[in-house]
Amino acid sequence: MTWLVAVLFVSVLVSVLRGGKLSNLPDIHARAWWLLFVGFGMQIVANAVTDSRLAISLLLVSYAVLLVMVWMNRSEPGMWIAGIGLLMNFTVITLNNGMPVLPEAITLAGGTPDIVFGAKHVLLDQSSRLPFLADVIPLPGSVISLGDVFLAVGLGVFIEDQLKQPLRLFRHRVQGVPGSAAER
Repeated sequence: MTWLVAVLFVSVLVSVLRGGKLSNLPDIHARAWWLLFVGFGMQIVANAVTDSRLAISLLLVSYAVLLVMVWMNRSEPGMWIAGIGLLMNFTVITLNNGMPVLPEAITLAGGTPDIVFGAKHVLLDQSSRLPFLADVIPLPGSVISLGDVFLAVGLGVFIEDQLKQPLRLFRHRVQGVPGSAAER
């Protein structure tokens, strides 16, 4: 999850360098945004649970919650890309009863293979389905999947779009028409 925080930080930084305004941060608009906390909260709980069946169930329900949030915001730039990433992760976890992880990628990321495997992660082997969607991309301290890359790109596009919005006359995305107050 730390890679996701880094993605959000870099997205804001790049957006500002490309003309976005930090003052737009409080005005970021997403329908049912609170579902993000529900979905990611369920993933945090799934990481803490030792029963693998319960952990996988929590994980899959969390992806369903996040997909509902993305669907509700599908007209926003970048959301369909994030949705594809979530769907990739949901699919590979469902087919393998956990996210397959390449042990060599863990080693390259600076970890040891026995630490990562638990209720959420399974070993990537010959029996793994859709191995190209597994956690195979090493980053310092983490291993991510192609779905995570799509999720990151989608969130980056969404954040940049939101920070580059023009000055809003009113909050909650209600756009005013100049001179409309004088007309009666």
